[in-house]
Amino acid sequence: MSILVWTYIIVGATFALYMSIAWMSRVKDTKGFYVAGGGVPPLANGMATAADWMSAASFISMAGIISFAGYGGAVYLMGWTGGFVLLALCLAPYLRKFGKFTVPDFVGDRYYSNTARIVALVCAIFASLTYVAGQMRGVGIVFSRFLEVDVNTGVIIGMAIVFFYAGLGGMKGITWTQVAQYCVLILAFLIPAVAISMKITGNPIPQLGFGSAITEGPHAGRFLLETLDHLHRDLGFSEYTSAFGAGNKSMLDVLAITMALMVGTAGLPHVIVRFYTVPTVRGARWSAGWALLFIAILYTAAPAVSVFARYNMIESISGVAYEQAPSWFKNWEKTGLLAWVDKTGDGIIQYRAGEAFKGKPEFIGEVGNWGQRMVKNPPTDTPNELYVDADIMVLANPEIANLPAWVVALIAAGALAAALSTASGLLLVIASSISHDLYYRVINRKATERQRLRLGRIMIGIAVVIAGYFGINPPGFVAQVVALAFGLAASSFFPILILGIFSKRVNREGAIAGMLSGIGFTIFYIVQTKFLGVAPWFMGISPEGIGAVGMCINFAVTFAVSHVTPPPPQEIRDLVESVRTPRGAGAAVDH
Repeated sequence: MSILVWTYIIVGATFALYMSIAWMSRVKDTKGFYVAGGGVPPLANGMATAADWMSAASFISMAGIISFAGYGGAVYLMGWTGGFVLLALCLAPYLRKFGKFTVPDFVGDRYYSNTARIVALVCAIFASLTYVAGQMRGVGIVFSRFLEVDVNTGVIIGMAIVFFYAGLGGMKGITWTQVAQYCVLILAFLIPAVAISMKITGNPIPQLGFGSAITEGPHAGRFLLETLDHLHRDLGFSEYTSAFGAGNKSMLDVLAITMALMVGTAGLPHVIVRFYTVPTVRGARWSAGWALLFIAILYTAAPAVSVFARYNMIESISGVAYEQAPSWFKNWEKTGLLAWVDKTGDGIIQYRAGEAFKGKPEFIGEVGNWGQRMVKNPPTDTPNELYVDADIMVLANPEIANLPAWVVALIAAGALAAALSTASGLLLVIASSISHDLYYRVINRKATERQRLRLGRIMIGIAVVIAGYFGINPPGFVAQVVALAFGLAASSFFPILILGIFSKRVNREGAIAGMLSGIGFTIFYIVQTKFLGVAPWFMGISPEGIGAVGMCINFAVTFAVSHVTPPPPQEIRDLVESVRTPRGAGAAVDH
């Protein structure tokens, strides 16, 4: 059977499974909608947390960026995994002891201020919308290739699906759907990785295979990474394993991005709320442990997948006549995410260091001398003729390696599972921020459960539409868009959560000023550098890493303002003392 048929079968089966779970898990009360009733077992919650956290950026884009950036791309591995350890040790058990539904709930009560609550929910909405836009972009990319529709149509399909099961089942439906999605995404990631590792190195363990020697072909007997370094030098790129060589980021920027991703992970509201779904503090700790194990399975395999994809891509197309290009090349060319321009007029695909196009290629509807799709805006001052979108590398990897059609379709199902699992959790954060934290806790304390559920589902719908727009018009690759969301979380939530738990002196004035200054600076910098074309001006730090600076500003402003204004009331200091002893927590409540 063809890849298209296999895709319809496998993706259709997984979607049917997700929707069946959502239908069976539909809820009629706010506790089920926000925290899944508080009775999810730690093992299941660990799987759901892993799926919630491992988004399209983890599945699709992270390995793609590492494929092109080499060692420098490891900032995503270090930041995201380190951040989860930070979350598990420093935040999860204490927030579970606090026992509320949402992060703005904690901020509002700990800092005894509805103003602080509103600032926190605005920060949550900003970070979540940015994050979910990356997921919608990932969904569009998968659909564009494997269901042979354009990216925009793929985004719209994803919007409809995620709205169905997020709106119907709330956190309860999302949790059990994410358990199934984790199983799908991890199998989809590992099966091709194992097969390609065996094919190139003879080692079935990808984590060991990418450090092994090649077993066949013109490079047989040479270590894979050594060979990749040699190929890079020949094509004018910096060595794949170089840490801070030409074309890679500075050490300071790498440090800033890693820090922003790490503390951003610990401040992400859609991950934190998962720890409210277990019945005890002990369950929260076990959930974090299981989640870290399930995450590590994919994250330790990602560098191997990156190396395999990079090696196979270069070997299969560089210096090959366009008319003899492999089928995967022609298939992905149709999506507009891969393009070739024949600058030399010889019909040979020249892949070299340099920009092939001024910005993203635009197809003009004509065919060139050798049958290639004609595009406008190619520069003439670089030898490179090829544009490859980093987001396609993991998805194209099985095709490049000539694996069976069902494996290609399986990886499409896995990518969709990763994107949709995270999108659903983010949409619930947005919905709860409006319906629970703003409407119920601030505007109308007498609102019925029916009214709050209705408003929550309406807000999910609105958030889906906004996220879909940014999925169609993204400000960068999936992982880059997600990195911006982590920066927003790092600059707004992390300092306030840490200080709210471990400092009795920090007060509401300090928290409000800190959140506003941290996220305000970060948004200002991102808008300047991403949308207005201003070069990074703060010590050369990229917009993906500026959240670390925003975090430092948040800490500094919070401490400064807190120490020149009155301390918190005694009952708040007693509350902090109680939260620090993570025992005796009851079910999450919305009082």
